[in-house]
Amino acid sequence: MAEATVLIPAFNEEATVGRVVRVAREAGFPVVVADDGSKDETARRALEAGAEVVRLKENRGKGGAIAEGLKAVRTPFVLLLDADLLGLRPEHLFALLKPLKEGKARMAVGVFRGGRASTDLAMRLTPFLSGQRALRLEDLRSVPGLERARYDLELLLTRHAKRAGWPVVYVPMEGVSQVMKEEKRGVLAGLGHRLRMYWEILRYRLRAR
Repeated sequence: MAEATVLIPAFNEEATVGRVVRVAREAGFPVVVADDGSKDETARRALEAGAEVVRLKENRGKGGAIAEGLKAVRTPFVLLLDADLLGLRPEHLFALLKPLKEGKARMAVGVFRGGRASTDLAMRLTPFLSGQRALRLEDLRSVPGLERARYDLELLLTRHAKRAGWPVVYVPMEGVSQVMKEEKRGVLAGLGHRLRMYWEILRYRLRAR
C-alpha cells in the first residue's frame, strides 16, 4: 500500500494538470484531483493521466476542493500539489515526504529554486504561500476552517502549524516553477486575479491578529 496520496486541487487547469498527475503516478503515488467546478477539460485530462477525480459542482475555493478530495484519501500522508507546476520530477515528491517519514516534521513545504526568475522571487519573499506541502492525513483533516479557505489556504495552514507547535521543514524544489496567473488568463485578467488573491490574504491576516 502506498504511504502517501497526491491531492491536487484544480480549477480550469486543463493545460497542465495531466503533466502533474503523470509525474505523481510515475513516482508510485495514487492521485486524487479535486476538480473545483472547472468549465474546461480539467477532469478529463486528469482521468486520462491516471488520477481519481472528485468533481465539485461549483467552485468552492482551494480549501473546499481539498476538503472534498480528502474524502477519497486512504493513506497516512498527503502531498498537496498545485495543478500548474512546471519542471516537477518524482524526486521532488520523495524529498517533500521524507521529513515526515523520518519524524522530523509535521508539515513540509516545498520552495521553488532554480526554475524561473518570477516564481523564484515570489518564493524567496513569501515561502509560506507555497501550495506544495506534505502533511499527515489526520493533521490536514483537523485544520479548523479548511473547507472555507480560498486564496488564504496556505496562510491558514502555516498559521495553524505555528499555533499547534508543529515542526515545519522547508524543502527546496530545484528547477520547479509554475504558470503565472497572467500567462493563463492574459495580463489584465491575470493581474485582477492576483490582486483579488492578495486582498483575501490581507483580509485573513487582519482577521487573525
